[in-house]
Amino acid sequence: MIALNLLYLLVGIAALPWVLYRKLSNKRPVAAIRERITGRICVADCPQDHDRIWLHGVSVGEVQLLRTLITELEKQAHIKKQLIDCVLSSSTTTGLEVATRGHQKDHVFPCPLDFSWAIREALDRVRPDLLILGELELWPNLLRIADDYKIPILVVNGRMSQRSYQGYRKVQRFAASMLRRVSLVLSRSSEDSERFSNLGAPAVETIGSLKFDGIDGDRHGEEVRHLKKIIGIDDDDFIFIAGSTQQPEEMLAVETFLQQQKIHPRLKLILVPRHVERSQRLADSLAKRLRQTDARNIPMYYRSALNNQSSPPSDESFILLVDVTGELAALWGLATVAFVGGSLDGIRGGQNMLEPAAYGAAICFGPFTRNFHAEVTALLEADAAVVIHSGEELTEFVAQCLTDLAFSRTLGANARNVIDTNQGRTMLTAKRILEFLPAISS
Repeated sequence: MIALNLLYLLVGIAALPWVLYRKLSNKRPVAAIRERITGRICVADCPQDHDRIWLHGVSVGEVQLLRTLITELEKQAHIKKQLIDCVLSSSTTTGLEVATRGHQKDHVFPCPLDFSWAIREALDRVRPDLLILGELELWPNLLRIADDYKIPILVVNGRMSQRSYQGYRKVQRFAASMLRRVSLVLSRSSEDSERFSNLGAPAVETIGSLKFDGIDGDRHGEEVRHLKKIIGIDDDDFIFIAGSTQQPEEMLAVETFLQQQKIHPRLKLILVPRHVERSQRLADSLAKRLRQTDARNIPMYYRSALNNQSSPPSDESFILLVDVTGELAALWGLATVAFVGGSLDGIRGGQNMLEPAAYGAAICFGPFTRNFHAEVTALLEADAAVVIHSGEELTEFVAQCLTDLAFSRTLGANARNVIDTNQGRTMLTAKRILEFLPAISS
């Protein structure tokens, strides 16, 4: 334990310049440093006679998944007359922001760093009866100390990519010592289950992916209609959305748009970068490109500048740069064609392509989607998405979708069907968790 704490301290000291840089620049700051180092988090007391469940997700995707799970847990517990109190933690600024939306703020807190003193302090304050970890969030001190406190640990939507598996195999004994402390892994696929079991997890069950649940696919929903009005979109417009993008994906989408706009004069491009703090740098690149001869007639708008009184003309082609957070899930409901970013450079491992699928958009993404392996497999097996490898292939895909409407509609319908047929895993997971609770008090 001492050696591990010292290692963490050395890593923390080495990372201080980076932490200060993020704090002083316009980049996202590291979340709640003081609370996470000390473990002195603020959280509501658990009501008497309730079982407290602590759920942890590292960032936005996991937090969204766990929020849906909390809703289902509370629903099923109410029916069964079980008394539960759920609290939610995250490790990132954006994860905490998402966690607090529609959730009691005194039930959300930053997860402590894996120092032994911080973990003990946080556990003494939270006092959970059950600890639930989203996907693959395994930390030695957290697992060991929770086990010392006799707190059962569950992993939900368990994900073990080939890269992670190979990494853990190199430290097999250490990985097994961590996984032995996990009471149950509920994994998203049989492949993930096999990897968890091979590494030493004592109890693994295949439930299926929770990411298919909690997705709003109603194109006539209030938020979608509101955005449609503000942005200036008609029902017969072609909308190309590139969402959750990283460099250089945005500019590849722009080149695709500029080529296709000549053929489809009312085509509109909506760019939603993964990190909003990149918006100004991206805007500068866009402005430079739009000054070139072939693009001078294309206007660019900022989402932050639009409201009910200042919408773009609905009959013009334009680029919209979304420089605000929290709207992508609804924006997908406007898409004719959707490119899901973080998937072309091999670094990030892809972003959530199930949201545009739920709206029946014609979807494409790059080949690097290890974070969504099970979900991508389901989409590709159903002919519900297309993998592209370059800007040229992106242009070819968008061109086909805009000229062959039967192709794009079939692709979108298949995607919507994949979502429908794979939903219900959150309900099964919640049922399994609540079945687990009586064993705690017995």
